[in-house]
Amino acid sequence: MIPAPQHRSQPHLVAVAWPLMAELVLGFGVGFVGMWLVSQTSDTASAAFGLANHVQGAFFLLFRIISMGVGVVVTQNLGALNRVEADRTALASLGASTWLGLGSALVLFATTGLLLGAMQASPEVAALAQPYLQLLGLALFLDAFNASMAAVMRAHLRTRETMLNILSMHALHIALCFPLMRGWGPIPALGMAGFAIALAISRAWGLGLHIWLWRQVLQLRPTWHDFTSIQMATLRSSLAIGLPGAAEAIAYRVAVLSSVTVVSGMGTTALATQGYTMQIMNVIVLSTVALGFAGEILVGHLVGAGQLRQTLHLVRKTLLWALGLSFTVSLLTALTAPWTLQLFTHDPAIIQSATQLLWIAVLLEPGRTCNIIVITALRATGDAKFPVAAGAASMLIVMGGGAWFFGVYLGWGLVGVWIAYTLDEWVRGSMMAARWFRLGWLGHAVRVRRGTRQIGLSARG
Repeated sequence: MIPAPQHRSQPHLVAVAWPLMAELVLGFGVGFVGMWLVSQTSDTASAAFGLANHVQGAFFLLFRIISMGVGVVVTQNLGALNRVEADRTALASLGASTWLGLGSALVLFATTGLLLGAMQASPEVAALAQPYLQLLGLALFLDAFNASMAAVMRAHLRTRETMLNILSMHALHIALCFPLMRGWGPIPALGMAGFAIALAISRAWGLGLHIWLWRQVLQLRPTWHDFTSIQMATLRSSLAIGLPGAAEAIAYRVAVLSSVTVVSGMGTTALATQGYTMQIMNVIVLSTVALGFAGEILVGHLVGAGQLRQTLHLVRKTLLWALGLSFTVSLLTALTAPWTLQLFTHDPAIIQSATQLLWIAVLLEPGRTCNIIVITALRATGDAKFPVAAGAASMLIVMGGGAWFFGVYLGWGLVGVWIAYTLDEWVRGSMMAARWFRLGWLGHAVRVRRGTRQIGLSARG
């Protein structure tokens, strides 16, 4: 039985979600502008850009080990009124971000050729993607800090300040993309390399603003020692959340990369079609991700405060809103696809194929929505291991293996790959919803509440 809630004022879901939505919209805008600028060159360049961004996304997931866990632990401690432990966890995230970001950047730079070869990139696609990926290393290093520092800001419910920082960062990136990618005055046209350089400059700007916001808004003043040391004792609770969460995300990314490898084997046209479709698909998922992140933040606070009945009600409401929004947006996206796709290409075969995939996405989205909303809620209650344990097999077998089975073995091409995506999302979404509504998370939430109370009492004692 869920204990009765303690009455404590919490911000409304929409108040937390809309700044996150604004961040995601502009982030999507940056990727959209980049794909549009690259597509003006050729479909081969678009295929290289899309493939490289899949690789970059896989590396970025490593930073979620820190940011995901730190964000949840900070929200839980703030909900329990334990600011001392929340601050200690926040500062400890910086040193971990330094070494994880540096290691990721070096590995990406050294293994770019091997990664593209493993993904069956054609010689002309690899020739464009390799230098672009290597230049992304610096931006990747800086993103490690931005991910963890933004997570801490959001955990403090400072979503508006975080939004303004992220918006300025993305706006700077877009502003720099045009002169660096297409050339302006004495600046030569650098193509995809210009996109990577603009990305690194904007990430440096974002890091500077995050440090300022931490000092001015949170009264957190990081030292050089915070940026260079790894505080494993402090990070233990964060890693208990972050490692399973990142493992779930990494398993998903590995499965996606496996499916992209299958698509690469179908040729440059299929890879370009996949890239264009994925870019437009980002529109559909924006509202779901924003609601999922907002729900995770609020669930963490509620669990720390012991308000478990309110937690159950909040997730039910969030899921209903997200299902309605995702279905509406996916339907509108499929209906308008023949026109929106012309922003990228005028090849009628690509437009027809991508439109067909976006109609499949209308069936895919309810399953994906359950995954995003419920997995973030489970993680915020401390139930972080179940999503990866339950979902990894489906991601690797149904999505990864299914992409080959339906797409290559049965000869269904891209349609078969997207059928595999849809089946996987529904299998995992059903398991996550069953876990939540059968209260499989409750024991974890009770243990988290007890732990944060004991730490808080010790700190005040």
